[in-house]
Amino acid sequence: MRRPVQYPRETFTDAERARLAPHFSDLDEPVFALTNLPETVKGALFARYSRYPGTLRRLFLDEFAGSLPELPAGWQDAGEGDRAARLYETIFLGYGDDSVAQLGGAHVAVEWASNVLTKVLQRPRLGAYLEQSTRYIAYDAPMGSDDGRYRYYRDPDLGPEYEAAMDELFATYSAAIPVLTAWAAEQFPRREGEPARAHARALKAKALDLLRGLLPAASLSHMGIFATGQTYEQLILHLLAHPLPEAQRTGQAILTAVQATIPSFVTRVERPDRGGAWVDYLRSRSAAGRAWSDRLGLDATEGAAGASVTLLRVDGDEDDLLAALLFEATGVGEERTRAAVAGLGIDERAALLRDLVGERENRRHRPGRGFEALRYRFEIVSDYGAFRDLQRHRMLTVQWQALSPQLGAEVPEEVERAGAGDAYRRALDVSARAYERLVERGLHDAAPYAVALGYRIRYVLDMNARAAMQLIELRSGREGHPGYRAVAHELHALITAVHPAVGAAMTHVDRTSEPRLERILSEIRSSRLAPGQSRNRPGADSTAEE
Repeated sequence: MRRPVQYPRETFTDAERARLAPHFSDLDEPVFALTNLPETVKGALFARYSRYPGTLRRLFLDEFAGSLPELPAGWQDAGEGDRAARLYETIFLGYGDDSVAQLGGAHVAVEWASNVLTKVLQRPRLGAYLEQSTRYIAYDAPMGSDDGRYRYYRDPDLGPEYEAAMDELFATYSAAIPVLTAWAAEQFPRREGEPARAHARALKAKALDLLRGLLPAASLSHMGIFATGQTYEQLILHLLAHPLPEAQRTGQAILTAVQATIPSFVTRVERPDRGGAWVDYLRSRSAAGRAWSDRLGLDATEGAAGASVTLLRVDGDEDDLLAALLFEATGVGEERTRAAVAGLGIDERAALLRDLVGERENRRHRPGRGFEALRYRFEIVSDYGAFRDLQRHRMLTVQWQALSPQLGAEVPEEVERAGAGDAYRRALDVSARAYERLVERGLHDAAPYAVALGYRIRYVLDMNARAAMQLIELRSGREGHPGYRAVAHELHALITAVHPAVGAAMTHVDRTSEPRLERILSEIRSSRLAPGQSRNRPGADSTAEE
């Protein structure tokens, strides 16, 4: 029998609990829904969440409660209403019209989630996700918990050696933060006109960026999710079918939270002939994949020489692109349009593409759907930290292999220059040994908890040219983390090699490579905001596409 996992618990006074009760479906558990709040407040809460070091309920008390009216004790909105619930039962379950489940949604917070779990939560990619950022929140303190322990996933079944290894990783990380911050201050002194506080925050972000590779995948984070009822249903089933106990518990907890707000949308989950059958199907599909991998001798981890980006396959050519871009403006079939395009000279083709793409004043000005006629499939080996950011993009297909230390890791060059390279290497070794101990005990599914984010992982990104433009221009930006900037630059180079016109249309790719204090511009902009305004610029890190 499994021993219970203990999550950090936050305490509230009686007055605080009374203030929170109308707005949160649960005041004690780590998964809960937001209730009885304006949509703009829910969005602002989640936006602030990524940089706030505490929990969402504490954030509400600290920064939002004072500007909202207090509701009477025990007050609740009308919820679904009996009539709406009966109508939904008739349409959704009676007629099988799943599209109805796309028309209602809920905000749910998942707190104290490991980085392993956050990727499982984001895998369906059909919701909107906001995750706490390792660039702004240091993991050198227990944050939001009064137990004084480092913030990582703990399970008694993983054993005391696992906890000792994780403590050592966090201790190394914590000791290196002031070293890297001091080094960054020497390398990037404050310039004239830079606010002192903005410069200090940028220095801290630089240190945290360089050191995040020391954090294990067990590191705990808080996540905000907004999704439709249909997406929650699929996410819950996905979690219930997952082999990790943490994922299964979270699936049940999200189900409880959604039942507190839009219960009719998830009625099928607990029905044996519906949700039960789905879970069985998902489990059998995973088992079949593992069995065939063993049968074909593909179960061993294949090493790699280092980080790499490989273009596996390209679908479509320039004629496909031009014909697709023109399609909506014509009144003829696409093949006729394609034939007309094929007859153009080089200069005319260049002029046609230039006019159809238009003047892109910023990266959010993207060309039409015709760019989706071209498709690229890349196999990437990068550190897990970079993967975490690239995986978040929703307008692509992403697949990844199990996280392990087998593909190696590197010490960032700037960490070496700061004098923390040896400590970084020792921590990587501690992580690898902890992983191997868990594997030796047969805990294969749980072993990735011990792997530091600096270790590499192999994954595939499959996307059309329009999605590639959005990802590459966003992730190559000067304020981005060096890990994923390097991947974005290589993606752009490979696309340009096969489709020069597509590469040339990506006019907002930032290729500058000089040493920099990445977040200084963002911090200066933030320092100019009026008191009370969010420091998250709308759309700054958005992974959505219109």
